[in-house]
Amino acid sequence: MAHGAGITVTVHVHPGASREGIVLLPDGSLDVRSRARPIEGQANARLVEMLAARLGLRKRDVAVVSGVRSRQKLVRIGVESADELVRRLGDRAYD
Repeated sequence: MAHGAGITVTVHVHPGASREGIVLLPDGSLDVRSRARPIEGQANARLVEMLAARLGLRKRDVAVVSGVRSRQKLVRIGVESADELVRRLGDRAYD
């Protein structure tokens, strides 16, 4: 991802969830459930992996820019617009 490229999205993470998935909420934020525990960056790494895979991006095109130790994060995603993000997410609520 080129410096400054992409959009910033608010993401609420639920680490240690029984199932994994990503939901686009009506306010434009993402709700992400991950099996990874918030230990030694595992949940953040899994968040990046999940978003990259679901959006068809490389892991380097997804980065947690704030909230590394919080469930509420700002994530930079290497897409051109919110419309592209929605298109890439598709209509599946959870994977």
